[in-house]
Parts: sequence; C-alpha cells; structure tokens
Amino acid sequence: MESYQKIAKVFKALCDPKRLAILEQLRSGEKCACVLQEPMDLTQSGLSYHMKILCDSGLVVSRQEGKWTHYRLSETGREKAMHLLLAVTAPDAASASFDK
Repeated sequence: MESYQKIAKVFKALCDPKRLAILEQLRSGEKCACVLQEPMDLTQSGLSYHMKILCDSGLVVSRQEGKWTHYRLSETGREKAMHLLLAVTAPDAASASFDK
C-alpha cells in the first residue's frame, strides 16, 4: 500500500489557488516557465516552489530546453489522482484500494 504521505502529495498540489491556476494554464498544452510566470505575478522562485510541488505530485512533468524549463500535464498523474480520490472517498474500503 502506498504511504499516506505519497497520497497526500497529490492533494497538497490541488489545495492551493495558485497551483490550480497553473494547472488551468497547462490545460491548453505545454508552457515554458516564463509564460507561466507572467500572468501569475510570481517571482521565479515562487513559480519554482509551486512547480516542484506539482511535479512531485506527479500531476505535472517537466523538460529542459536550454535554460528554460517547460511544463505539461501528466496523463498518468491525472489518472492516479482520480483513482486516489475515488479510493479515499469510497464508502466501502474493500471496494477501492490506494495501491493502483
């Protein structure tokens, strides 16, 4: 069974308005950190903090291109988050498991 701390990372990523706004921006496709930073009125270190949490949760993946980091939503992370929410809120513990 996954540790509760790993599961909590997903929910932590979703509980902040700025991270939700970042996820909203990424819905239209991959974005460079510089593009994400401007409308959010975040410093580079502020964006980096939020992106680390989103990447650690598995909801977002990144890649380097020169000096810029590009981010996109992770389909696998989204599916895992949906499964975890269903498992955590299932009325019968036997009907859903955190182990997927």
